[in-house]
Amino acid sequence: MSGDALTASEPLKRTPLHGLHEDQSARMLPFAGYEMPLQYPLGVLKEHLHTRAAAGLFDVSHMGQIILRAHSGNVLDAARALERLIPADILDVAPGRQRYAFLTSRSGGIIDDLMVANLGDELLLVVNAARKLTDAEHLRAHLSDTCDIIHLEHRALMALQGPRAEAALMRLAPECVMLRFMDVRDFDIGHCRATVQRVSYTGDLGYEIYVDAGDQIALHGIL
Repeated sequence: MSGDALTASEPLKRTPLHGLHEDQSARMLPFAGYEMPLQYPLGVLKEHLHTRAAAGLFDVSHMGQIILRAHSGNVLDAARALERLIPADILDVAPGRQRYAFLTSRSGGIIDDLMVANLGDELLLVVNAARKLTDAEHLRAHLSDTCDIIHLEHRALMALQGPRAEAALMRLAPECVMLRFMDVRDFDIGHCRATVQRVSYTGDLGYEIYVDAGDQIALHGIL
């Protein structure tokens, strides 16, 4: 059982968009310790078809975001340290790029799969919701000698997915057209400063948009 598994007495957490999900009559269910929307009155099939034909916006703020910052201030030292736990070439990930990898135990077993992004002066790790506390504890246990491990508990995340995702985002951040698959950049979207990654888990064009939790509702409104 993971370190953040719920007990019967622990309340479910809520993302910053929880009120909006309720206003839209979403069917809410527990997932990874959060109360998350399973579907809306439109229905799963229509939601799926709309995302495939145009674009869908997903609240994935329950995902884990962890900053790895070397004590030396050199991102290469953070990458070199992380390679002790990840069987992938992180040193070769250029600033503004990211790589898919696995976080492993001392015996080589897989603890989690994750994305590792080079932000220029630090690494951003995006991990699965149900494993984020376990992952952060594992990183601290093995890398605290050379790195600060910062769990970003109050930053929100939305995923914009589908063939019209770029067109939707370009209205607010025209620079997003420069992003290649697996690129990561900071943009101003409306009045919000956001970190944007071009990634997809739907098999189509997609982005993940990271903002301060307080900005998420405003950003959702303009998207």
